Amino acid sequence: MKKVLVIGYVWPEPNSSAAGTHMLSLLNAFKAQDWQVEFATPAQRTEHMVNLDDYGITSQSIALNCETFDSYVQAYNPDIVMFDRFMMEEQFGWRVDKYCPNAIKILDTEDLQCLRNARHEAHKANRSFNHSDLHSDIAKREIAAILRCDLSLIISSFEMNLLSEVFNVDAGILHHLPFMVDLAALPSCTHQYEQRQHFMTIGNFRHAPNWDAVLYLQKIWPLIRKQLPKAELHIYGSYPPPKATALNNPKTGFLIKGWADDAYTVMQNARVCLAPLRFGAGIKGKLLDAMIMQTPSVTTAIGSEGMHNSLPWPGVIANNEQAIADAAVALYNNKEQFNTAQNNATQILNSQYDKAKLSAALIEKITAIDTNLTAHRESNFTGQMLKHHTMRSTQYMAQWIAEKNKN
Repeated sequence: MKKVLVIGYVWPEPNSSAAGTHMLSLLNAFKAQDWQVEFATPAQRTEHMVNLDDYGITSQSIALNCETFDSYVQAYNPDIVMFDRFMMEEQFGWRVDKYCPNAIKILDTEDLQCLRNARHEAHKANRSFNHSDLHSDIAKREIAAILRCDLSLIISSFEMNLLSEVFNVDAGILHHLPFMVDLAALPSCTHQYEQRQHFMTIGNFRHAPNWDAVLYLQKIWPLIRKQLPKAELHIYGSYPPPKATALNNPKTGFLIKGWADDAYTVMQNARVCLAPLRFGAGIKGKLLDAMIMQTPSVTTAIGSEGMHNSLPWPGVIANNEQAIADAAVALYNNKEQFNTAQNNATQILNSQYDKAKLSAALIEKITAIDTNLTAHRESNFTGQMLKHHTMRSTQYMAQWIAEKNKN
């Protein structure tokens, strides 16, 4: 039985974010191999975190910059260590290398932080994003973490190409793994056109692209409301701050609903999902949920990026306020267009997000690396060089902090 240690950035909250759902699907994929799986994180526990015991997954709280992790990881002695985002690899990677050198190191990027940050900075400067924006300190840190690991999981096909073409990362240490959907568990039927009403959007309010989308919807919604005066926009999401709830306006139908007890229920009650994302990275959980519940969506090129592999989008892709509004109204009023969007969603789910195929391909990749780990690492000399040099500074900084904390 292989032993897997997953070092998380936060405790998984599948009802709060797509990242939480993705993490839980990965943990379950490992458990399905009858592997022993433990989740450890330095993050504080939260009220919405999933109970990992229910899935047969043990958990452990760990500390940053503390030698207690050294004895912990030696005692657990994992065969595989997966880091949740590059920051966890920076913190704990050198310790794993030192005390469990034969453990396969996997980085789950969730999405490329450097891409999301670069687009955010370009958006704040009110200019177009270009590849030169990517050459930031965050990019240097993130790409270094990818190179130091034996395998990195990349959620978006766009990001796979970016890593290869812009950063020249060897495809041998990358694996494309989008969200994994259990196709057998998809609802046999969802609400039809006549059973649905109003518009909706959903997303963790703490995630900057989601909050920006809410602000953008304040500009778009009057254009929709002008054409559909009785329509409402229901805005759901975890952790709504006061600045969000202050936007609630029943007179205009702009309604901040906050936490959704069941995202699928509110998704299928709506006729159209709006996701006017202006920056971000990865692939979007809300748009995958829309496909699952066969709710047509209107989003931007950023929103749809890496999600449909040139298949027809289950709704409309538009990139300015008036175009988004007009597309939303047309989709809302046209039953035939609505039905076509639903059919498109089914095609995309079947071709891109089949959990059985994706999970099998992941395990096959890990097994292949495990079979010839030494040769795999020797083919990645840059990664070995980075371990030798850059992780020394991280190690000594962590040890200095640990000594400082003792005093």
